[in-house]
Amino acid sequence: MTQIKQVNCPTCAKQVPWTEESKFRPFCSERCRLIDFGEWASEKKVIEGESIYPTEDNPEENLQ
Repeated sequence: MTQIKQVNCPTCAKQVPWTEESKFRPFCSERCRLIDFGEWASEKKVIEGESIYPTEDNPEENLQ
């Protein structure tokens, strides 16, 4: 008997089985998936670091 891996939903922390039937994995539901997407889209969640895109003040700043 193989034990099914469980992960925590990144939004609500509910246990989610990591199987093909878990349609929204790692999220427990479409609602939690959309909440997470909205947080990234509104920049509540960000990956810290320097931008790879040039700024208006100095367009050649990141081209070196």
